Amino acid sequence: MRIRDFRADDEPEINLVPLIDVVLCLILFFVVTTTFDARSVLKLQLPQAKGEPNEGPTNVLSVLVNADGRYFVQDRESLRTDVESLKRTIVEATGEGRDHDSRKRPVLLRADARTPHQSVVTALDALGQLGFRHISIATAAEPGAAASVKPADGARR
Repeated sequence: MRIRDFRADDEPEINLVPLIDVVLCLILFFVVTTTFDARSVLKLQLPQAKGEPNEGPTNVLSVLVNADGRYFVQDRESLRTDVESLKRTIVEATGEGRDHDSRKRPVLLRADARTPHQSVVTALDALGQLGFRHISIATAAEPGAAASVKPADGARR
């Protein structure tokens, strides 16, 4: 007697779920390990000056002003170009608990040479209103000399 098997023949199939899991894990790994450097995005043409390059402290608050007059504090961009918006961005970048010691933190102002003068004055005004007194302005060396950092008027080292 012949016993018939009613099971359908198993057809081979490709299961994509493990492949999708592996691809998502790789994407997550690359996103987490990738670093973004704000300085590589912003191309500044610093104003030129004569002088000796100064070695600055390591814990410097960096304020960048691009040629369009937009402000960048550390890795944050100020949404608007007015003093109050810039002050909010500086407070966010330095942390809410600004005490007397954080106001002694040195500031490096990097403004593009093509930046309108009003944008630099606005940045200096916002920093002054927040109590920062140690402000340096970054400059590029004239051809044949090294780059330097010049202290602004009233800044002490």
